[in-house]
Amino acid sequence: MSLESSGQLRRLLDDATAIRALAHPVRLELQSLLGREGPLTAADAARRLGISQALASHHLRQLAKYDFVEPAPGKDNRERPWQLVSTSQSWRGADATPEGAAAADVLEQLLAERALTTFLDWQQRRKTESTAWREHSGIGHSSVYLTAEELAEVDNRIEAVLAEFIEQRPIDDKSTRPPGSRLVDIVHMISVLPAGQEGDGDA
Repeated sequence: MSLESSGQLRRLLDDATAIRALAHPVRLELQSLLGREGPLTAADAARRLGISQALASHHLRQLAKYDFVEPAPGKDNRERPWQLVSTSQSWRGADATPEGAAAADVLEQLLAERALTTFLDWQQRRKTESTAWREHSGIGHSSVYLTAEELAEVDNRIEAVLAEFIEQRPIDDKSTRPPGSRLVDIVHMISVLPAGQEGDGDA
């Protein structure tokens, strides 16, 4: 595990077992919930997600086993809340091994499915939102021929723009949220089409 602290705690997932541990719908929901709400007990998390306390406790313990969450200070000895260890994860480089690549594929598929569900929900609600929120949401689509080096530059520039805000506002720190701010889900997906199509440059 590799952790960097710079406003937020960023974790590089370089272990296939840890990636597989995170790749579960309930665990992703719990991680997201702790980010939005801050420390919560298993009972509180269960109520918010509409699941049993036993199920929430099980998945929180699994997240803790792989250092995604940890115990947080409680109001008394009876209360046992949990908090995030890292507020952002990356698994770049996981595909260096077959096990890591397979685990990353499963995790990314789950994240893509969650993102689609979130987007479809926004589509149903956005007609009731103000123009200020509607104007800069939705799907943008671009296709362009790039070299591998140019793709890296584009990807790094996008990450840098987002990092400026993310570093200033760790997702689990409510005190950093400006008045009027709302949680915005930004999905960054890049797909590379097969080589050899008409018009492709040399490999």
